[in-house]
Amino acid sequence: MIKNSIKIGNLELRNEALFLAPMEDVTDHSFRLLCKEYGADFLFTEFISAEGLIRKVNKTINKMSLFESERPVGIQLYGSKIDSMVEAAKIAEERNPNIIDLNFGCPVRKIANKGGGAGMLKDIPKMIEMTKAVVAALDTPVTVKTRLGWDDNSKIIVDLAERLQDTGIKALTVHGRTRAQMYSGKADWTLIGKVKNNPRMHIPVIGNGDVDSGETARKMFDRYGIDAIMIGRASIGNPYIFKEIRHFLDTGDKLPELSIHDQVENLKKLVERSIEWNGLPGGILHVRRHMALNFKSLPDIRPLRIKMLRTFDKDELWRIFDEIENKYDN
Repeated sequence: MIKNSIKIGNLELRNEALFLAPMEDVTDHSFRLLCKEYGADFLFTEFISAEGLIRKVNKTINKMSLFESERPVGIQLYGSKIDSMVEAAKIAEERNPNIIDLNFGCPVRKIANKGGGAGMLKDIPKMIEMTKAVVAALDTPVTVKTRLGWDDNSKIIVDLAERLQDTGIKALTVHGRTRAQMYSGKADWTLIGKVKNNPRMHIPVIGNGDVDSGETARKMFDRYGIDAIMIGRASIGNPYIFKEIRHFLDTGDKLPELSIHDQVENLKKLVERSIEWNGLPGGILHVRRHMALNFKSLPDIRPLRIKMLRTFDKDELWRIFDEIENKYDN
């Protein structure tokens, strides 16, 4: 047994674990592996449409591809129909994930306005019924990710967390914003802390929102007593953040910033794996979001960044990477 560990069903993780958040067009297999190599304790697939899964849409099914090298790993599902979510969860369970997570937090309009993701925050009885049904249908531990509430007038998370726990879920992730906030403003960790410190709560509580450094992570763990932190947008283009945060949590010291050489090597590795998985040109297209967030602060980088983000040719991309490294890696 791991000393000072947290347990999610039969899964045991180190205390103060770091989770990679599920993100559309971001957390594919190639990126998940990089995050794992840099110290992420738990990984999630991209979030997956229940309807797409039960209709056997190839793109949706491919998002569930799991590999032993990335475990422990979870599959996250979203949808607005209870029967569909149960059926999709059973299909996902066949891939033997360590966790199946229910997404009640995605704020994107095309999902939330149809009642999925954070849209479930407008129908709490249905959310509870759906969660109960999925928990009852599976042997795999079920977890939930949600937000503080729909808007500033309905920050219901403390009561909602109790009700979700009573359905039999094994952990709860709380993003410290309302759906109305989308990703703007600051995450409110005080309410995440109230969920964790509610005497009735006994499942692990994972905090999410605005953690982008070891110092911030340390403050959230110490101030609010949460069990784990989930890293989302701060990891895009920067899987190294898991190593930075873990080092600071363990030692109190900051690591030096990643060199241009190492950033280039990370991108090459990411592109190689993405091409291997998605082919060409899809493999390059799929990692452009990561490439876009690298090097942008370098002086006079704009012409090279434009070339980098426009090419579909691997050899040309490698030449651009090498040019960036030769010019800026002092």
